[in-house]
Amino acid sequence: MNRPRTHYAKSGTVSIAYQVFGSGAIDLLCVPGWVSHLEYAWEEPSYARFLERLGSFTRVIRFDKRGTGLSDRDVGYPTLEQRMDDMRAVMAAAGSERPALFGVSEGGSMCALFAATCPTQTAALITCGIFAKRIWSPDYPWAPTSEQRQEWLRLIETDWGGVVDLPSLAPSRANDPAFAEWWSTYLRLSASPSAALVLGRTNTEIDIRGILPAIRVPALVLQRRGDHDAKLAEGQYIASQIPNAKFVALDGADHLAWVGDQESLLGEIEEFLTGVRQKPEPDRVLATVLFTDIVDSTSRAAELGDQRWHDLLARHNALVRAELVRFRGRELRTAGDGFLAAFDGPARAIRCALAIEQAALASLQLKVRAGIHTGECIAEGDNLTGIAVHIGARIAALSSGGEVLVSGTVKDLVAGAGITFADRGIQILKGVPGEWRLFAILS
Repeated sequence: MNRPRTHYAKSGTVSIAYQVFGSGAIDLLCVPGWVSHLEYAWEEPSYARFLERLGSFTRVIRFDKRGTGLSDRDVGYPTLEQRMDDMRAVMAAAGSERPALFGVSEGGSMCALFAATCPTQTAALITCGIFAKRIWSPDYPWAPTSEQRQEWLRLIETDWGGVVDLPSLAPSRANDPAFAEWWSTYLRLSASPSAALVLGRTNTEIDIRGILPAIRVPALVLQRRGDHDAKLAEGQYIASQIPNAKFVALDGADHLAWVGDQESLLGEIEEFLTGVRQKPEPDRVLATVLFTDIVDSTSRAAELGDQRWHDLLARHNALVRAELVRFRGRELRTAGDGFLAAFDGPARAIRCALAIEQAALASLQLKVRAGIHTGECIAEGDNLTGIAVHIGARIAALSSGGEVLVSGTVKDLVAGAGITFADRGIQILKGVPGEWRLFAILS
């Protein structure tokens, strides 16, 4: 899918950035949580896949709230009423008279207020990871205490620019370096430190309990069972206060809707809005896969002993990850001393593999072998599978120490890139049909 163009709607004197995409017959106005950035969201593959899936059954309208992302920034202390005006402005600009609303986290609180206040402009209400109140009280015991909330605000003040709140918001991706780098950049692009504090304080004051019984549109409340930020019981309470609301508890601990098991969540939304739940066909993508591992790792581990080997392996892993970031590779999985990574271009994969081998030998005295293949893969969540991945693994297994071995497909795709090859002849790849001509990179 082509990236949607960013447009601007006027809400009084404030410009609100929005995007429209998708082919569905139902309009879905998506209201983000705390901070957002319309365009940088598409740079994270799992987020892009989530949005594309929404667009397969709805016409999606997204926007950055005032004070965030690509919308006007210097807007003072935004109220929920002002944000509702922004929603109306975006709806008018997008030509949507009565969309369904989909709000995540604080965006869900905003959607609930809009649905209660403007039922004639709301076809349905969908929330995920919602809260009704942000400070603990005896009659709302699931929210953080005032002290906990102040500590969170201090964290923003001191650590903005880093991976703020990632272990709580996306525990399934908290140890993924590439995702952590994207997340910290996403936050920096979404809001300045002072704006993040203003918005955090604004959200702390939210209390929509009183309006929940006034919501008269069809409502779906989604909550993940292990969510650290918005508790399962909060979602159950909120759904119980909205007449005839449907509550669905989903497995997982991620607060961010598009992290973790996307399909269960999206399937509930699709069925709620359309009456049917289509099982999506596996996404097939053309990708270049790189396999690396350490030569003679078992004997080297025995030579060094457990602790020294563990320390050396940690330095190796950090080195590989640094080169993946440098060459725009995406780590898919790690097993022992081996890495599987994906690239959107074979030349970058080759240069990354050469850099890893050279740096590992020079700084760690480790020999690394690498295998590269380009082919059609099946995208399953954040992972890639399929025959192309198996081919890459088999090529790596045939590589000698300190050698980058590639398939003929890779060689053909990098013609003109100034890369020199040595023909390694026709090979049989275990478990893979046919014969394969392989080439070594001459560094």
